[in-house]
Amino acid sequence: MIYETARDWLSAPKKKVLFFGMSGLGKTHVSNLLRAQGDWFHYSIDYRIGTRYMGEYIADNAKREAMKVPFLRELLMSDSIYIGSNITFHNLTPVSAYLGKPGDPAKGGLPYAEYTRRQEQFRQAEIKALMDTGYFIERAEALYGYPHFICDTGGSICEWVEPEDAHDPVLKALAAETLMVWIKGDAAHTAELIRRFDKAPKPMSYQAEFLDRVWHEYLELNALKEDQVDPDAFIRWTYAQALAHRQPRYAAMAKNWGVTVTADEVAQVASPADFDALIAAALERR
Repeated sequence: MIYETARDWLSAPKKKVLFFGMSGLGKTHVSNLLRAQGDWFHYSIDYRIGTRYMGEYIADNAKREAMKVPFLRELLMSDSIYIGSNITFHNLTPVSAYLGKPGDPAKGGLPYAEYTRRQEQFRQAEIKALMDTGYFIERAEALYGYPHFICDTGGSICEWVEPEDAHDPVLKALAAETLMVWIKGDAAHTAELIRRFDKAPKPMSYQAEFLDRVWHEYLELNALKEDQVDPDAFIRWTYAQALAHRQPRYAAMAKNWGVTVTADEVAQVASPADFDALIAAALERR
């Protein structure tokens, strides 16, 4: 690790951190807090995915839908209107909307083959965005003068890496540049995340093997054909399983490549000084 001890961390003139873990446990909250302080550059993986690697897919999909409307088709064909996505740090809806949900087209579902095609596009995009971390560390300092750097990753980072492989190219590149920090939730946090998701199910990305297994299990359990699946019902059914699938992968990442803090500890961070103390304590515990 680039900081072996609490003293290394506290005395470092340039602090570089990468957060990983389930979405909803404080990664973006703390990243925003540090960025607002003025000395930290916030690199959002999801924002990079949406603006650099999937922006064209997202815009083309919106244009494809607009082309179905004669009035909009005429305006598009004559270059009279422009369609694009308005992605911001606080609004990443265009990415999730493009990913979509599989199932009944009448309920907004995608054919499973198209759904998995978009999942693969996202996988490739996220890996590329993660591998851009070193470039953004250099850019943040050279262009903007930021001494400190925080990388805010999506919940699916664990799906594309092999934590037990010391030569995993993504993890090796990230660990060479940043201190990798797992925000670990407990059973109560998991239950709350499931409750929130059940109330407002949102598209997410899955490891291909996991997705293929749960999709066919769902079809068999409910005696459904692909175009009969209620998209929201399927992703609600899948969510808790996805969290359980990811937990040991996060744990292995923390054990082999970084340190662990709890979601409750992160919730207490109210200043950069609090954050420094939190990371120092995590290094001492390791």
